[in-house]
Amino acid sequence: MNTRFEREHLKSDLVLPWFIVGMMGLMLAAYLIVCHTLGEQLQQPLPETQRVLVRTLFYAMAIVTLPLTNLIRHIQLRLNQTMPRSNKAAPFDRTQDRYRKDAKRRYLATVIVSMSLVEVIGAFGLVMFVLGDGFNTLYIFTGLSALGLFLYRPKLDEYVEIIDAIAAQQHE
Repeated sequence: MNTRFEREHLKSDLVLPWFIVGMMGLMLAAYLIVCHTLGEQLQQPLPETQRVLVRTLFYAMAIVTLPLTNLIRHIQLRLNQTMPRSNKAAPFDRTQDRYRKDAKRRYLATVIVSMSLVEVIGAFGLVMFVLGDGFNTLYIFTGLSALGLFLYRPKLDEYVEIIDAIAAQQHE
């Protein structure tokens, strides 16, 4: 699975996971655009003491969410490699296509979970803006979420490892 042609061919399997990342990135951009265009019309300020408490809770949750996402992603990737394969495919199917189909489905679930967890951090910024915080808090949470999108983006090497593990499992 290491030839350049095979790796380029596998990149087409990652179109949907990359589409999901793009949609999550567009949602972050939409948060910024909506807050800049509607600004004060959106805000329903809380008293400062309550807002500081909510902001602190959101920062703590964001700080915990990034490493937790990394842990969950790591567990999912290992499960993707070790879970038994479903035997729905006919025995005469081309072997590699059967493995790719399972790997593609499993990896897509991993990407969706990772991106959803990271997107929540950006939503914290939107909520804080609506509660009366300024653009600085919105930018911080949006930036953390964008960092998460970058860190947990779909990677061809991870996908290839899943295919190889499923293939090796089948040959045992």
